Amino acid sequence: MEIIVNGEKTAIDAMSVLSFLQKIEIDPKRVAVELNLDILPKADYGTTMLKDGDQMEIVHFVGGGC
Repeated sequence: MEIIVNGEKTAIDAMSVLSFLQKIEIDPKRVAVELNLDILPKADYGTTMLKDGDQMEIVHFVGGGC
């Protein structure tokens, strides 16, 4: 199936949002996920299955400062 991740088409097997993040080696604690224009609560990452045509935006948190 195909989903769109941060504006790019990506072919994946059926999996949860959490599994996808782990597959692309992203720490789920350090990102926010928007799925089909809705912010997905972190508690739902493991139970939300990705579907063909889903649009996902992954936003990384960046630390720093003075």
